[in-house]
Amino acid sequence: MAPIIVFMVIVAPIWLILHYKSKRQINQGLSEDDYHKLSELAELADKMSDRIKTLEAILDAETPDWRNKS
Repeated sequence: MAPIIVFMVIVAPIWLILHYKSKRQINQGLSEDDYHKLSELAELADKMSDRIKTLEAILDAETPDWRNKS
């Protein structure tokens, strides 16, 4: 009986508070800092994509059958 009382008095309220606090944070969306980081990552991904295309073009020119090699 004592473990149930301890759970209901201590653990359950803390659990509920943390649960609804996290739900509220999720519903608020991205913070300005998160949005800035996401934009920066998208920019880096675009640059990396351009570099990969350039490298593939160089490889196609120098070694036309490089894609077929395993």
